[in-house]
Amino acid sequence: MHHTSLIATIVAGLGLAFVFGALANRLKLPVLVGYLLAGVMVGPFTPGYVADQELAPQLAEIGVILLMFGVGLHFSLKDLMAVRKIAIPGAVVQITAATLMGLGLALALGWTVGAGIVFGLALSVASTVVLLRALQERRLVETGRGKIAVGWLIVEDLAMVLALVLLPALSGMLGGEAAAPGPGGVAGAFAITIGKVVAFVAFMLIVGRRVIPWILHRIAHTGSRELFRLGVLAIALGVAFGSAALFGVSFALGAFFAGMIMAESELSQQAANETLPLRDAFAVLFFVSIGMLFDPMVLLREPLAVLATVAIIVVGKSIAALIIVLAFRRPMSTALTISASLAQIGEFSFILAGLGVSLKLLPEAGRDLVLAGAILSILVNPLLFVILDRVLPRMMADEREAAGEPPLIAAAQPHALLVGYGRVGKRVAEGLKGRTPLVVIEDDPERAAELRAAGYETVNGNAVLPEVLLKAGLDKATHLFVAVPSPFEAARIIEQARAANPKAEIIARAYTDADVELLKSMGATHALVGEDEIAKGMLARAPKKKLAAAAGGH
Repeated sequence: MHHTSLIATIVAGLGLAFVFGALANRLKLPVLVGYLLAGVMVGPFTPGYVADQELAPQLAEIGVILLMFGVGLHFSLKDLMAVRKIAIPGAVVQITAATLMGLGLALALGWTVGAGIVFGLALSVASTVVLLRALQERRLVETGRGKIAVGWLIVEDLAMVLALVLLPALSGMLGGEAAAPGPGGVAGAFAITIGKVVAFVAFMLIVGRRVIPWILHRIAHTGSRELFRLGVLAIALGVAFGSAALFGVSFALGAFFAGMIMAESELSQQAANETLPLRDAFAVLFFVSIGMLFDPMVLLREPLAVLATVAIIVVGKSIAALIIVLAFRRPMSTALTISASLAQIGEFSFILAGLGVSLKLLPEAGRDLVLAGAILSILVNPLLFVILDRVLPRMMADEREAAGEPPLIAAAQPHALLVGYGRVGKRVAEGLKGRTPLVVIEDDPERAAELRAAGYETVNGNAVLPEVLLKAGLDKATHLFVAVPSPFEAARIIEQARAANPKAEIIARAYTDADVELLKSMGATHALVGEDEIAKGMLARAPKKKLAAAAGGH
């Protein structure tokens, strides 16, 4: 029989994840619980089949790459720079606070200072996959809150890359095995790492910004959807691997920059759609691989230590992040969203713990606590967001009331109504400005404030709620433009809008033919697919003289 560990790992991982995920959904639990339990079932600490312990983490890393690439497709360098003033100091202070809390617990357990520093660092960095899935499920990635969280995550990523480079150089000083001194010692290692990161960013901005969009457009013009999908995946994975191999940065950071550069192309939305199924599948394998690492017996061996570890991750880090965000005079709704996003740990934590054990800095019991803390915090994190989903609407309404929203003049007369001010909504608003009275509905308070400052009459709230549509003057709207990216959310908005205003013309964005059918069945007058509009744009740039000559021939 052929050696089939790769196939067996994928089949067992996805098969059991589906079974336990469906069971968790039936019990009204987050599906992540099912995925993690599937990993425990195929891990080495439970009887029966044991999946390949080396392949599973590599498959999970592909999920991280594709997820960060997808986030980059909805991000821009301008977005990243806009949040730097809070993301950089916020992440640094939060990492410091979590490391000190971890150090305190380590000293209480009788470990060395070096072990405590590694342990604390491992507890300080959030999981990319968990954070982004939570934000994407709530359509928060493109909001002000989401951008701060992603920027914060990028800073954490860079800090951990630096820690992984410096730990071997500092190991002897911290009580572990002394590594062979490199050129320049610790200062040299630090300078080399910073230099590589700067070189990578410069390379992507100078070379990548020209080459990646050019390749994408050349592939698109072949007319082959299969080649386009393959090209997008090759760029995402190739840049991620190349950035790690040549510049020493993480796979996730390389993939993020690849997506951010590709976002400047008009084909970026199609690229996001083509990679979505693979992103979801490999993200599931990420959670399965985490479950495989978990030894349930640690809960019986060290119950108090596990409880303290989880408390640092879920409570300590959250409070630190909350205080930091509020110190920057951001709304409580933003502070709570950031706090909940960071209240878990993941992939970098395992890498740091593994390095600490190999350098004899961290005892194996420390690695077990990190794994237990990761599993339990990932289980708790969706529950935190469930609580937030119930609390935030009222809180954000109070914040809007306290801010004193200006009266809407356009809502009292025939006007156009736009829902969502993301990449598509922004273009629609700019095209309508000056042509007709316009009211914009935007659920992110910071973006809503920016809209008002730019001169747009804006209602801050979720258009799924009937009272928000009513406040925006739906009954007087002649046109409703639904520019939210989720087709299911758009369908709910359209259904309510059509019932309240049967005469309005409703135009919505869609990604697939199935989306078009769904939105039209709910009452949309038109549902536009990105591929169709790209094709029209290409034809608009076709040589008009030849087309005219051809038309004259008929």
